[in-house]
Parts: sequence; structure tokens; C-alpha cells
Amino acid sequence: MPNLKDLKNRIASVKSTRKITKAMQMVAAAKLRRAQDAAVAARPYADKMADVVNSLAASVEGSDTAPKLLAGTGSEQTHLLVVMTAERGLCGGFNSSIVKLARIHAGKLLAEGKTVKILTVGKKGREQLKRDLGDHLVAHVDLSEVKRVGYENAAEVANKVFDMFDAGEFDVATIFFNRFESVISQIPTATQVIPAVVPEDADADTLYDYEPSEEAILADLLPRAVTTQIFTALLENGASEQGARMSAMDNATRNAGDMIDRLTTEYNRSRQAAITKELIEIISGAEAL
Repeated sequence: MPNLKDLKNRIASVKSTRKITKAMQMVAAAKLRRAQDAAVAARPYADKMADVVNSLAASVEGSDTAPKLLAGTGSEQTHLLVVMTAERGLCGGFNSSIVKLARIHAGKLLAEGKTVKILTVGKKGREQLKRDLGDHLVAHVDLSEVKRVGYENAAEVANKVFDMFDAGEFDVATIFFNRFESVISQIPTATQVIPAVVPEDADADTLYDYEPSEEAILADLLPRAVTTQIFTALLENGASEQGARMSAMDNATRNAGDMIDRLTTEYNRSRQAAITKELIEIISGAEAL
């Protein structure tokens, strides 16, 4: 059983931890508002970009002149998984949920005899994946020095993906991220970006004549659409990370408070027992005299 000094030191230590978790919760709450606004504001643009691309793609689908980013390589043997996680931890299951989805996807592909390559964005995902999929890691993008994610960061990731695609290093690319729903809800999401997926219900737009041609416009628009998808995913990840961290630090603060209460009760009981013991010894000594 710990003595009074040990209990007192432990209470002081837990109180210090509670101050840290409370401060981190407040910082995450302040960052969440900005990150959430950015993610929500990007969604209409990404949706409209997808609508335009789908409309154009529907009119040229199956054509011999369709851009490579739409038509693909004609094979689905080699898959590139772009796993986007945070650079820091202490955010609950945010990172592990993305990695888990990527692991499941990679496992299915490997079971089918496919070749899997992994590009990581964020060191936490890389640290988890290299334990069992280290042989499949081919590239990494470090955003640890980035204070606020911008379009240029998405372009850096997209350019690396395009270079690999042009070099024939993969056939299909899929991005993994957390879509922000609320502070307590972030949805792990996998989206194929190369080749572009055209919904079955997408109709060719017959109201407009395109100049020079649908193929030429798509060739210029598809790289921007992929970059936009990656940028949107990074923004969704940013909001999800802050929401998960805020929730995790709130739980940690509550748990620290509960632990302080339990330790304080134990300290008071031990102190009362020590006082009672001393009184008994004094009374017993007095009676002996």
C-alpha cells in the first residue's frame, strides 16, 4: 500500500497532467472552428468539379482519345494506396481508423494477387504501416512543418502521384482519409482517384458545345480534379484530427479528474488510519504507565 507521500506526489502528478490535457482540448477547440470552416467551404467546389468532370467523361467514355487519367492503363494489377494521416498523435482513434481501412484494402488486393504500393502522408500512418506492410512503402510526404494545409501541399502530393503514374509504376490510385461529420464522428473513407470513376447515372451534357473538344478539356481538367480531391481530403483530415483530439483530450481530462478524486479519497483514508494508529499508541502508552 502506498504511503501518504507517494499518494500526495501522485495526486500532484495527475493534476499536472489534467492541466496539460485541458490546455490541449482548448487549443484543439480553437483550431477546430477554422479547420471545419475550411473543410465545409471546400465541399461545394469539389462537388461541382466532380459534376463537370463526370459530365465530360460520360461523353468521351470508351473513346480511343480519352485521356489516360480517365481511361487508365488497361490493367488493374498494381495499386497505389495514398494513406493520409496526422503528423502527431494524442487524437484518439483518428490515425488508427485510417490505417485499419488501408490495411483491409491492401489485404484484399494482396489476396487477389495484386501488387500494392503505399504512399504515406503524415508520419503516424507511416509508423503504423511499416510494422506489417513496410515492404510496400514506396514514398512519403512530410507535412510536419506545415502550419496550415494549403492547395500547394495537395499539389505536392498530387505531383508525386502523377510522376509515378506517368512512369508506369501503378495502374490504380486510391486515397484514404477521414471525412469530418462532427466532433465525435469521423468516417474513414477510401476514394479512387486514378483512373477517374464515372458514376453509372452520369449523363453527357448536351446543352453545351465544347471548344476545342471534350478530350482536350478533360486532359487539362482531370489533373486539377485529382489535386482538388486530394486537397479536399487533406482539409477533411484536418478538421477530423482536431475534432478527434478535442474529444480525446476531453475524455482524458475527465479521467484525470476521476483519478484525482479516487486518490484523494485514498489519501484521506490513509491519513485518517495513520492518525487513528498514533492515537491508539499514545493511549496504550498512557495506560501502561
